[in-house]
Amino acid sequence: MRLMLSFCLVVSMLKGYGQGFRPADPFITTREFIYEKASFPSAHASTIVALPTGTLLAAWFGGSGESRDDVEIWLSRKYPGQGWSEPVAMTDFPHIPTWNPVLFQENGQLWLYFKIGPSPQQWIGAYRTSTDAGETWSEVQYLPAGLLGPIRCKPLLLADGTWLAGSSVEAGYRSDSPAGAPYRAWTVWVERSIDRGLHWSKQGPITVPGEPWGVIQPTLWETENGEIRMLMRSTQRLGKIMFATSSDQGLTWSTATATALPNPNAGIDVVKLINGRLVLIYNHTQDNRKSIHLAVSDDDGQTWSDPYVLEEGRGEFSYPAVIQSPDGLVHVTYTWERTHIRHLVIDPSKIP
Repeated sequence: MRLMLSFCLVVSMLKGYGQGFRPADPFITTREFIYEKASFPSAHASTIVALPTGTLLAAWFGGSGESRDDVEIWLSRKYPGQGWSEPVAMTDFPHIPTWNPVLFQENGQLWLYFKIGPSPQQWIGAYRTSTDAGETWSEVQYLPAGLLGPIRCKPLLLADGTWLAGSSVEAGYRSDSPAGAPYRAWTVWVERSIDRGLHWSKQGPITVPGEPWGVIQPTLWETENGEIRMLMRSTQRLGKIMFATSSDQGLTWSTATATALPNPNAGIDVVKLINGRLVLIYNHTQDNRKSIHLAVSDDDGQTWSDPYVLEEGRGEFSYPAVIQSPDGLVHVTYTWERTHIRHLVIDPSKIP
C-alpha cells in the first residue's frame, strides 16, 4: 500500500490505519540515549549534525520543564568509536527560557541557532558559530527583529549556496481565551539567505486557506528537477501533515494542502539521501505522540511507504531530527518521554 499526496484539504484516511505497523528493528543498528543522567530532569527538541570526520554533535533544550526560566540549550558530542560526552550548556540565560536548537554546517563552519523568550509568541532568534568542529564557539549573536532562523528543522542548502531556513510564527493567545475565541494564528515562512546568513529575506506566507491557526515547523528538500518541497506540522484540527512547493528556489510558494499522512500536532523531519530516496520521521497518529514512525519515498514525496515503528509505549516519542552522515548511515534523534534524547543509527540499505 502507498500513501498518495493529496492536493486538496480533505483526504480520506489511509487504509489499514491502526492495524499495527512493521517494526524498524531490522534496519536499526544502534539504539541509545545520548545521556543516562543529567543535571536537568526534562529535555526536548533535539537536533543533530555529522561532521566530515565522523564526529556527531547533538543539541536540545533542557531544564525543569518546557518554558521554565531554567531551560538552556545543551550540547553533546560523539567521536568515532566513542560514547556521547556529558552534556554542556551552550546558553546562560538564568531568567528566560531557550528553545528549539538547530545545528547545521557548511564549508567547515558550524551554526547553532536557537530561540529565546518566555513563549513562542515572544521569541527572538539567536545563534552561535564554530570554525573548529564545535570545540569552541562564538559569543551569542542575535537576529534582527522579525527573523527567527530555522525554527526547528535543519536548513536546506542549495547548490548555488542559497540557504532556505524553514521558519514559522505562532501568534495570538491561548485557545481557552475568554468566550472561547482562539485568537491564534500559525503561519509558515521561509527565511532565505544568499550570503551565508549575513542578510535574509522572508518569503511567504505559506498558509492553509481559511485556516489561520494552521501550520508551523516546515522541513524542506529539493527534487530532481530543482523544485523545492516542504512538509509541515499542523494543528490537531487539521490532523494531517501539510505540503507546499516552490518552483523558483524558495522565492514564492504554493498554499499548504493536506497529505494523506496523519499528524497529531507534532514535529516532523525529512532527509533526502544521496541515492535520492526520502526518509521521513513522524508520529503516524492523529491524537497522541506515544509512537514514532519512519516512512520512505522513492518519488520525491509523491507517495510514501507504509510506516515502520521506531518506538512505541506509554510515554512521549516526538520532535525528531534526521540526517545522513558521510558514511551513508542515517541518524535520528527524538524526545524520549520528555526525560531523555534518543539516538538511533539506521542502515538505509536495509530499508525495503
